Amino acid sequence: MDEVEVVVAHSERATLRVGDVFLKVDADQTRIDVEVEAMSLVPVPTPEVLWHKPHVLAIAALPGTTLGRLGGPSTGSSAAWAAAGAAIRKLHDAPLPPRPGQAGRNIVALTADLDAECELLVTNGLLPADLVARNRQVAEAALRPWTPAFTHGDLQIAHVFVDGDEVTGIIDWSEAGQGDALYDLATFTLGHEEHLDDVVAGYGTDIDLDVIHAWWSLRSLLVVRWLTEHGFDPFAPGCEVDVLRSRM
Repeated sequence: MDEVEVVVAHSERATLRVGDVFLKVDADQTRIDVEVEAMSLVPVPTPEVLWHKPHVLAIAALPGTTLGRLGGPSTGSSAAWAAAGAAIRKLHDAPLPPRPGQAGRNIVALTADLDAECELLVTNGLLPADLVARNRQVAEAALRPWTPAFTHGDLQIAHVFVDGDEVTGIIDWSEAGQGDALYDLATFTLGHEEHLDDVVAGYGTDIDLDVIHAWWSLRSLLVVRWLTEHGFDPFAPGCEVDVLRSRM
């Protein structure tokens, strides 16, 4: 008999696996609607949508394995990472979706959120002031005008599946929408800087690496407190706090 595996769970959403079916339960129905719509539009492989009802989405498992996870060893050949870069470029070149996504936040609002978060990280004693200040300085390069692209919005390496050197699918599209393409590339390579050159080679165009580094710092500063409060450990080896320390 298949068992129920809790893939991830916190107060906002949970993902369960039963055999070859994943059930995504989300308190925000809009995220499910965005995910279903995005998967119907993107020119890259995605899971088959089996059914969806209010607050629940059922999708089929993808073949292959992920390229790794944040804080863990990366897997896959250089060619597999390059193939992922090519798939991301194909996504970014697709016709724009109708709404902004997580990667498309207003620069003014994003700057305000970043500054407020930096203050809380220091005031609450989560991170030392010099670490926060240095990464806030690095993050500034990401706060610039950008041309909208079709972005995934949460393109962690655990969301990209490969079989050999071929991308078999990309999952978790609830943050998709118009956004900054370099946000996706930075999220995908976060904590795995050793594969950045492979991804950029597959992506096939010049990339401003300072902006990638900036998004690593910015994204990490924004999520450390949330992760801590929701039962995750950004202080684990190779995770967000180590990413911040690498910029010192």
